[in-house]
Amino acid sequence: MKEIGVALIGYNFMGRAHSNAYRQVVPFFAPRLTPRLKVLCGRNASAVRAAAARLGFEEWSTDWREVVSREDIGLVDVSTPGDSHAEIAIAAARAGKAVLCEKPLANTVAEAKAMLKAVTRAGVVHMVCHNYRRVPAVMLAKRIIDEGRLGRIHHYRGTYLQDWLVDPDFPLTWRLQRKVAGSGALGDLASHSIDLARFLVGEISEVAAALETFLKERPLEGRPRKRGKVTVDDAAAAVIRFENGALGTIEATRMAAGRKNQNRFEINGSLGSLAFDLERLNELEVFFRSDPGNVQGFRTVLATEAAHHPYVKAWWPPGHALGYEHTFVHTIHDLLEAIADHEVPRPSFADGLANQRVLDAMERAARTKRWVRVPSR
Repeated sequence: MKEIGVALIGYNFMGRAHSNAYRQVVPFFAPRLTPRLKVLCGRNASAVRAAAARLGFEEWSTDWREVVSREDIGLVDVSTPGDSHAEIAIAAARAGKAVLCEKPLANTVAEAKAMLKAVTRAGVVHMVCHNYRRVPAVMLAKRIIDEGRLGRIHHYRGTYLQDWLVDPDFPLTWRLQRKVAGSGALGDLASHSIDLARFLVGEISEVAAALETFLKERPLEGRPRKRGKVTVDDAAAAVIRFENGALGTIEATRMAAGRKNQNRFEINGSLGSLAFDLERLNELEVFFRSDPGNVQGFRTVLATEAAHHPYVKAWWPPGHALGYEHTFVHTIHDLLEAIADHEVPRPSFADGLANQRVLDAMERAARTKRWVRVPSR
């Protein structure tokens, strides 16, 4: 089986999730390309050395520029904070490497445009890691909508709620600094809801939005007696219009006490509805108006049958639940198959740019307190 050398830039939360996916994809899915974990990159030499040993990489480096130009590297995985996505991805594309980039694609529309231009000009395979598209239950929702079983779509409600910033003593990490992260809950969480909205319902044409930072200052990391300014939003709320006439809402916050990782959507159409919650990711709630009146109501479908749901046959018998980490394995599998076929998988950098345009429009709408059109190009 042909190998492809992988360079992973970044080794914390997403680096661990991606590393696990590269290790699991071969024994469970047997893709035509076998990922070889060649080099793990990070800024801190001792930390990246330890992470490379723990995560199964052959080598480690603190110089990503040297690594992305190596002949034994075929895939560069960008799992760093947002302020470095553009520089690394563009360099990798110019070196002729396939590129996987964590979401959101960039910190600005201009950066996203430059990244798309670079991978297009180089003719390399590229992908944004919006892994929630590849939850079997979400894929079932997509099929139901595409088959017309919901009829005309009227509503999309997307919420992504977490609570890890409720504690006022939580330190001022990079995710709370606009220069590094680009935005707060908007880019970190709402980007997922936006991508799912576009994937399931269609392109977003117009937005109205509000952003709020509830805690303006937080303790500095390592210096808890000193405080620094929070420069991103804690919460975002938006009303959206789709090109097909559907109306939607998107809410994202990291200040919803008690909500750990509730990524939920509900879609209502003229013939029925469906709903999904990441915290119960093996299930899809469905309702069809065509059901007999005496049994009408939402019912829960367990999306674990190999005969009916994608990816499931590679794993366990029906009813044996999949988890968060499996969505990354599915993503890496599809990416490897796309590289083997010399095709660009979805979501591509073009999707990443489209998502970035919506994020930018939401920021402008919040600033101006007006409806803002989402440019198509």
